[in-house]
Amino acid sequence: MKAVSSSIRLNILNLLFDKGSLSYTELMGVLKMNPSRDAGRFAYHLKLLLKADLIEADVEARKYRLTELGKMVIDVAEEIERKSTKRKRILVRTSHFALEDFDANKIVDSLIREAGMPVDIAQKVAKESEKRLVKSKTKYLTAPLIREIVNAILIEKGLEEYRNKLTRLGLPVHDALSLVEMKSEAFQGSAPIYEEAGKVVLKEYMLLNVLPRDIADAHLSGLLHINDLGNWILKPNEIMQDLRFFLQNGLNLEKMNVLQPSCPPPKSFESALSMIFNVFLHSAKEIADAQTLDYFNVFLAPFIKDVEPSKAKETLRFFIRSISQHTDASLGLDLVIPAFVADKKAIGPSGRLTGNYGDFMEESQLLASLIIEIFVEESIHKPLFNPKIVVKIRSETFSDGKARELLLQIHRLASETGIPYFANLLGKGREHDVFSASGCRLKADLKKDWEIDTLRTGNIGRVTVNLPRITYQCERAEAKFLDILKERLEMAGRALEIKHRALKQHGKRLMPFITQSVNGDQYFRIDCSSRLINFAGLREAVEVFCGKKIHEDEEPLKFAEEIARCILDFTRKAGKRRRRRLLPAIMPSPEASKRLVRVDIERYGVAKVRYSGTMEQPFYSIVSRLSVQNGEIDLKPLKLERKLHGLSAGGNLTIVELGEGEHKSDELISLTRRLVEKYTVEFFTYNRNITYCRNCKRSWFGLQHKCPSCGATSTLTPLRRF
Repeated sequence: MKAVSSSIRLNILNLLFDKGSLSYTELMGVLKMNPSRDAGRFAYHLKLLLKADLIEADVEARKYRLTELGKMVIDVAEEIERKSTKRKRILVRTSHFALEDFDANKIVDSLIREAGMPVDIAQKVAKESEKRLVKSKTKYLTAPLIREIVNAILIEKGLEEYRNKLTRLGLPVHDALSLVEMKSEAFQGSAPIYEEAGKVVLKEYMLLNVLPRDIADAHLSGLLHINDLGNWILKPNEIMQDLRFFLQNGLNLEKMNVLQPSCPPPKSFESALSMIFNVFLHSAKEIADAQTLDYFNVFLAPFIKDVEPSKAKETLRFFIRSISQHTDASLGLDLVIPAFVADKKAIGPSGRLTGNYGDFMEESQLLASLIIEIFVEESIHKPLFNPKIVVKIRSETFSDGKARELLLQIHRLASETGIPYFANLLGKGREHDVFSASGCRLKADLKKDWEIDTLRTGNIGRVTVNLPRITYQCERAEAKFLDILKERLEMAGRALEIKHRALKQHGKRLMPFITQSVNGDQYFRIDCSSRLINFAGLREAVEVFCGKKIHEDEEPLKFAEEIARCILDFTRKAGKRRRRRLLPAIMPSPEASKRLVRVDIERYGVAKVRYSGTMEQPFYSIVSRLSVQNGEIDLKPLKLERKLHGLSAGGNLTIVELGEGEHKSDELISLTRRLVEKYTVEFFTYNRNITYCRNCKRSWFGLQHKCPSCGATSTLTPLRRF
């Protein structure tokens, strides 16, 4: 007790506790003692502390350090001080929505549990936090405030690695208020507010605790854009459903939750559609973006046999309306049954095998016809954009009489609303390809089996690379451009690998429906899924680098080819090394194309950045756009597309703008034939900008400022897909 009876000696103990081992000179400096004047007095204090075994000398380091007994004395001294000052009770509102007395030991526990901090450092931080809180004379604390103070101390002490783990994720009060007001005006109901708030928290978590620092910084600074960041390790991006699995096995929901009912295989056309709708709803909870049901009319054909067409149509209408209201989905339609499917055993009512799918050509085409009729009828007043329709163009499509009739129906719908998407499956090696409406493509090139490679799998994620940013950084040096590009590709590949590992590890818990198994066979084949590296602003990057428009000279095209070779070489080697489908793609990504150009404009100024769109709404080009004038296509954009054919291995989408003029169905069929046969466009859709009037319930081509029918202006809604 004599050793600590002096405030100087007690200060020495506290200094050694807070700062660790200190030398004789360092101690004197912190205590502001003069070495020539106070040396004797200081030596006396050290001698008493050494004799009492409260400190000890480290001879090799020539420093003094605190002993365990010294730490105990500090604890006792602080407790005496706490009792003697008789400070007022400090209440804390905890994250568990309760009021408790402040306790510094809870800070220690939190630092150890959450941040993995060593005990001695945690105790020092907790004591410093307590001192500051007491000094502030705050009567009422919240858990977030305490956490902010602790984080500030961690930054001051250079302990940033622990601060990142301890950071609280969430929204400031102002942002939460803005979110509530903005969403409540734009939407009916509270669900979008919950969803958006949750995404904000999960995005912060991904950037702070999941992705490596260089990848997180690359996303934040606009070098890359990680699509759907909030779901990065929680959900795959897209899924290609296989209807036969559920037609044969029913819905065994009991495996996921014992309280849920299990539904046997459907016995009728109506029950089959009801089950498919439930498959979509359950999958939507576990898929970040869209789901596609390919061969829809083919696999469902056995259920429509002997069903009256009018009854089947009304059942289908109710199904399509339900899908439109509740989930984002695509239906793949085959106008003829391909040979590789025709030979497969057909699954009919009650899950029984009933011949081959080739036996149901008539039923399959009837289903396709009914679906198109429903879309035409439902789109009389305004287009029905969901579910989306993907129509496959095969070599037999133009020669089969019934298929050509269907094609005429489909192009009538396309000319009026632009709803259908067209997949070009002509040519060797394309017959097994499947497409989602986003443009994502899966080929039978992994296991060389069309069922394994293209169904019950999908796309787990997509990272978009900002190509114009590389141009601004490389200062028109081609070698430097390619070196930077390889670095960005490597970061994108690592981000996708992190997502794949996380989904593989936690899939059964996070995605119980799509990872269900029958006889040991898991439904969703995650290892067969693609991982896509998307590219924003390829045209802008090439034109800035070369100083010429891409269609004016061969130099920009040659540089674009060099970029494509670099990308394909990387994805081929990386995919082979990791035995994964790592593929390049040029697919729509509005969020990425808009965010990346905004970041570049803020960094380099609007005068230096080349972009598409307007100054108010700039974006980097991703999809190819073709315009139709008097039935003819502007072929200039196709020159670049042909040069960069390999970049669409993972998916692409070409948008054919129809403008505001009328287009006859047979003329549009002729145009489609040229696109797939002559110009080899892989995946495309005809686009119409439409204005809908809520007052007179009518739609008009183009973007109208006044309703041509009723003259209203405030009841107009522009309907755009892209």
